[in-house]
Amino acid sequence: MLKMFGSKVDHPLADPEEVQRVLKELPAQEAATALDSASAWYESLMATPAGFPAERRLDLILRLDEAVLPHTRRLARDYLVAPRQTRAHEFRLWQVNHHYWTLLADVYEDTLHRCKSDEKAAAAIKPQMALLSARHLNACGNRLKWQQFRYGPIAPELWTSAGEAWLEAQRAQVSGVRVNLYGSTGTTTPEAEYLRILILSSSSPDNLLPVEIEIAERLIAHLLPHFSLTDQARPENVYWVDAAKPLPPTRLARIPEITPTLRFYATGSALETLQQLRKAIAARGALPGEINFGAQYSPRLVLQVIDHLAQCWAPKPPMRSHERRLVKSRVTIVGRLDAICLQLTGKGEGESAESWVVEDVSQGGIGAQISLAGKDWLRVGSLVAMQPEGGSNWLLGVVRRFARESEAIGIVGIETLSKTPTGHIADSQGLPTPVVALDPLREGGDMRVAMSVAAWEEQKPLLLEFGGKRWRLSPGAQVETGAGHVIGNCRVTVVS
Repeated sequence: MLKMFGSKVDHPLADPEEVQRVLKELPAQEAATALDSASAWYESLMATPAGFPAERRLDLILRLDEAVLPHTRRLARDYLVAPRQTRAHEFRLWQVNHHYWTLLADVYEDTLHRCKSDEKAAAAIKPQMALLSARHLNACGNRLKWQQFRYGPIAPELWTSAGEAWLEAQRAQVSGVRVNLYGSTGTTTPEAEYLRILILSSSSPDNLLPVEIEIAERLIAHLLPHFSLTDQARPENVYWVDAAKPLPPTRLARIPEITPTLRFYATGSALETLQQLRKAIAARGALPGEINFGAQYSPRLVLQVIDHLAQCWAPKPPMRSHERRLVKSRVTIVGRLDAICLQLTGKGEGESAESWVVEDVSQGGIGAQISLAGKDWLRVGSLVAMQPEGGSNWLLGVVRRFARESEAIGIVGIETLSKTPTGHIADSQGLPTPVVALDPLREGGDMRVAMSVAAWEEQKPLLLEFGGKRWRLSPGAQVETGAGHVIGNCRVTVVS
């Protein structure tokens, strides 16, 4: 794509007509193709030696970025809320988006580096420095979000890139300058974009489903004016970060090593505003129109995310309900609702069972280190049946935390939901329906059950046979939703 003729660089985008052709074609292309095309142009621009005028090069990057922005939004919606046919398709969506945002952050960082070593280039882009910094940080934020969608690992260079972008904006005295990031998206500042990254990272996204991570980011964006970033160690500070180090923000348990690039941030009035927002949504049963959530979500789901954020932003971190003990043992795991149900009915053939290494245990659950090979079903909210090493009984749990230490190894935290689960194939108006009962069957009582999202219908009774009796389960209120399943309360009656 590049040819050198003496000191002059021959690049396709040096031709204004070619630039217009590319910018016209990108919006009309299929979304994934457009992102791949833009990514290729970013790579080619980074490979271009010195000689391409800095202001023209930056203008090209900004315009390419804008040209494919609608495609990034469309693919994000497809990944989060559209029905998926295969895991391979889901991974392809993730790969295209993550690769795009990584390269966009890289090409903005490359622009910054070129200007740091070239005074003429720095002077040429000075009028655009605030926009360059904000776009760079926004790309870093999207890269972080897409890495969090798969629960890491989070690349250390992401923190270096974001920190450098913010520090350079400070040196140029533009960190607080308001810019129009993308057309109709409203104004922001480089510092606000940096804060958005820090707050998302420190809001325990490894405890959230991808769609909940998206909702959390939208709420954070809405509440950004209520947060503050400072170089002063104050009692109200909750987190700290060193912008020059390849490290994520950390909760302030003690004063860290003092450096010129150390910063603290507090929730300010954000926590109070978040709690007021929760009350308003709960009272109205509807989401406020002033918050752009990017898609239609149920108030219940948003309230769950708000409760999660409130815990993360509290001055004192959430305390464990049960003491945790470090151990090294094995546990047999069965995932996916259908396989769990078969295992609990005694009809499982063992093919779906896996052996995990338990790292810690408590009365409320376990923490385990796992191999990620063949774990395409695993995510926050996944149900698992667990059988401790040497035991004969099965427990039912749900994955509450998931983080990738590498592409091969992950860490999961599992909360125990039931110590006496039973599996049943219920009759749902003639359709065989796998059901996992979390509580014992008792005439006239309520019982928690887990079943697929598609099978759950309030007021649609289920019939099952157990213990020589025929039982009717009448679904009522949902307790929680997870990765493809619902846990809800059912009223139990004996039919015969």
